[in-house]
Amino acid sequence: MFETTDELLKQIRLGEDSALELKNLKYKGDQVNDPHRDSMANELAAMANTANGVFVLGVEDGTRTVLGIPLDKLDAVETWVRGICNDLITPPQLFCRIRKIPVVVEDGVERVIIRVDVPKSLYVHKSPGGYYHRIGSSKREMTPDVLARLFQQRSQVRLIRFDEQSVTTAPRDCLDKALWEKFKPPYSLDSDEDFLLKLKLLTQDDDGKICPSVSGILMACRQPQEFLTNAFIQAVAYRGTERNAAYQEDARDIVGPLDVQIEEAYEFVKKNMRVYAVKEPARREIPQFAMQAVFEALVNAVAHRDYSIQNSKVRLHMFADRLEIFSPGAIPNTMTIESLPLRQVARNELLTSLLARCPVPFADYKGDRNFLMDKRGEGVPIILSESKKLSGRVPEYRQIDDTELLLTIFAKERPQEASGTTKQ
Repeated sequence: MFETTDELLKQIRLGEDSALELKNLKYKGDQVNDPHRDSMANELAAMANTANGVFVLGVEDGTRTVLGIPLDKLDAVETWVRGICNDLITPPQLFCRIRKIPVVVEDGVERVIIRVDVPKSLYVHKSPGGYYHRIGSSKREMTPDVLARLFQQRSQVRLIRFDEQSVTTAPRDCLDKALWEKFKPPYSLDSDEDFLLKLKLLTQDDDGKICPSVSGILMACRQPQEFLTNAFIQAVAYRGTERNAAYQEDARDIVGPLDVQIEEAYEFVKKNMRVYAVKEPARREIPQFAMQAVFEALVNAVAHRDYSIQNSKVRLHMFADRLEIFSPGAIPNTMTIESLPLRQVARNELLTSLLARCPVPFADYKGDRNFLMDKRGEGVPIILSESKKLSGRVPEYRQIDDTELLLTIFAKERPQEASGTTKQ
């Protein structure tokens, strides 16, 4: 959009529209004092809720005159914009691109303007005045039906699946060929870009720009959390039965592509769980948790979580008596806790299809599956049966405030005849 300075200046001469906002700034000392921060936040959020757009700072809207930004105010203006995006807009995932551009205007004098590119957001943003969208060259507060429809498109129950939406802040070259090449059949004659578009790892946004999809970022980017900040697993192992930092034995944030997260979270549990040794008469080792059940639980957590919920990650917490896995999001569609073992519904269909092509990386996996994802809906039954077989207790699912699904897997109690414990 307005790729060159000449294109931008031509558009400025035509005035504001749905994709262009012009602002002249006024200062008090070293600080911007007009427009008000709240007003600017409302404008930025309205654009992000509607479409890709550009703000040009240093231009008078009414006359379309380029007045510029004083050179000694450039850094202060940039800080002002970033502060508004971070402090006054929720969720604060409004990744604006800010550029200082020198332009020569009609009088032959060079002035500097600031261009702020605002991408159409994956989320619905609220600013100090409420929820706004853009109609033509002005913002309007969204009516309840419009707001509900936007949440439907961008949140938990959506017309366009969240895992297929464009991540306009990510460059297309952030997708690593070494990561996505495993999905490409050897007989494919498609070019790399055509293949990625067909697989929906790349998508076109509303302006025709090609950029990665949410699934592309999650499966084929080395560091997904750079663009989707909640895309990681928080893993913590506690010494006792309480969630208390004083009893923390091990902790790490597990990042990377989802198949890597599953593998490393599995190894985290295996490393930190107790293994009991009994003689009957030969030595036999009894693990604290059924690792086949842990594997299924981890796959489900990353595959079916709601990635649209900000500031919420998968949490894997280990205790002496249980393992807890928190997965962001309500149970999808009409499913209930009771129907989880009986029904199969995918919140993220593209993600699950990609995980179904990723080989199981564990040498000690006891199941009959070759790939991470199972299309037969056997994951929850395996979690329940394998855990009960080991510990004697059925794992429990619990929905927390429609924002998280909690799975508790109970540990195997130490056998009376156990000679001691070891860590793998």
